[in-house]
Amino acid sequence: MNRKTTQKTAFFIFRALGLLVVAILFWILGFIVYNGIGVINWEFLTTAPTAGMTAGGIFPAIVGTLCLMFGSLVVSFPIGVMSAIYMSEYAGNARIVKFIRVMTNNLGSIPSIIFGLFGMALFVNTLGFGDSIIAGSFTLGLLALPLVIRTTEEALKAIPDSYRTGSLALGASKLQTIGRVVLPMAFPNIITGLILSIGRVSGETAPILFTVAAYFLPKLPSSIFDQVMALPYHLYVIATSGTDIEASRPIAYGTALVLIFIVLIMNLLATSLRKYFGKKVKTN
Repeated sequence: MNRKTTQKTAFFIFRALGLLVVAILFWILGFIVYNGIGVINWEFLTTAPTAGMTAGGIFPAIVGTLCLMFGSLVVSFPIGVMSAIYMSEYAGNARIVKFIRVMTNNLGSIPSIIFGLFGMALFVNTLGFGDSIIAGSFTLGLLALPLVIRTTEEALKAIPDSYRTGSLALGASKLQTIGRVVLPMAFPNIITGLILSIGRVSGETAPILFTVAAYFLPKLPSSIFDQVMALPYHLYVIATSGTDIEASRPIAYGTALVLIFIVLIMNLLATSLRKYFGKKVKTN
């Protein structure tokens, strides 16, 4: 077999594997859509569950999920970005950077249920937050933190040092260089971390099970110290327990479809922000 034939064979295998991944994705989405689209209507999206969660809607769970997604980003995004700035711009190649990087990688490999137990011990019990949105947000924020740090650090490293040197040569301080040159240029890629962290926390069940999720709470939260229903936990409950699992099975698929749609919308918004800031950097 000559080199040209080998190359064509390799390309064919790579293309086939790529198409297989796409086919699996569409298969999963098609399965969820086929089984869940029948229950999707205005009442399902805007009312609370009734009849032991075998009827009614999932509006409280939608609101709770959005609250937890937003709260986790408020926690993880500033801390992650500032940590990455320190590691990339200030610490250099010091041993502490290697130590932080190793610990960050280890933190990212910890199972989510461990985060749930830690969040229950620290935020729920020790700090006295109880089962609440703030406890769940901090727990999910810690879960997403390693991902935000890694993606932000890589985005900052991708900026050529000549931009930093030029800014400093013009009399700008280190902080001004980071705030006005490095961060604006890296921000489109930093948004990638935001997108990935949204997908990371939106479908987690174990952390919110210990810190915030309620089995049945057909009302909206009034403060960050309230419990909420959440789509992942609601999906788990109606698919595995309840008075009539078979009757609630279509609701489970509908809930899964809504969760996928919410993640898709959030990703599209984040992608739009990335494109906007990317064009802004090019025009400047």
